[in-house]
Amino acid sequence: MPTPRKATHIFHAPLTRRALLAAGAAAVVAGSRPAAGQSPPSGQVEINGRTYDAYVPAAIKQGQDFHFTCEFDASWIVFKTYGIDLDLEDQIDLIGLDTSIEPYHQETARGVLIHGGDISQYYSGDYKENFLARTTGLAMRKVFEHHKLVVTPVKDQIGIEDALRRGELVWMKATVDFLDWVPATWITPSGREFPTVLGNDHALVVMGFNAEGVVIRDPLGPTTTNWERPYQYEVPWPTFLRVFAAQDFDGLAVARPQAVARRA
Repeated sequence: MPTPRKATHIFHAPLTRRALLAAGAAAVVAGSRPAAGQSPPSGQVEINGRTYDAYVPAAIKQGQDFHFTCEFDASWIVFKTYGIDLDLEDQIDLIGLDTSIEPYHQETARGVLIHGGDISQYYSGDYKENFLARTTGLAMRKVFEHHKLVVTPVKDQIGIEDALRRGELVWMKATVDFLDWVPATWITPSGREFPTVLGNDHALVVMGFNAEGVVIRDPLGPTTTNWERPYQYEVPWPTFLRVFAAQDFDGLAVARPQAVARRA
């Protein structure tokens, strides 16, 4: 979802599209043998001159379907990587839309309050026009599970690292460009509350990590708010975890069922 500010200073070594395609074609995952001339430590992999503890090649989505469909654009990346074609309409049919209220916000003594639908079960808001429109991993997991993918909530660095080592992509809520945010509280019609952010809510995919940070696959790409935004970039762990916390550590490790069966 777009944001009015631009910040590329947290990004490290963004890859060109040619390099991204080459990395994807190589299908390198944790434990794979490095190319000739490369000698990363045991258990690590080297991609485009960078060494990672785990790296899961992910599909590239060149831009979002609409301004505020980031949750579905990020899940498209996961589905496409796992060989499943699922468009926006299919995902919306599965998650459902809560049309009981169009989200709006108020500034109060408690801070910013967003009144909207039940984002623990559905998507809430006009995804073409309303910058408050969104959902959560709680609701998105049924979209993944409908297609027999195995979903595990991840709430911390260890959970993310473990998922990536298993070859699982991590769908997560974040902020655009991992910028600072205005804290907000989402309130459903039943009174349930969720910590969130106001104006730069976003969703993306974690596809790798090393000791320095994580590798992100972002469906947003270059836009008028940041023409330099790549589809893949790295974010240092401290910045990543701070933004992850702002969205109540909302992450889902998504696995192919056959991969889970092999671990059993």
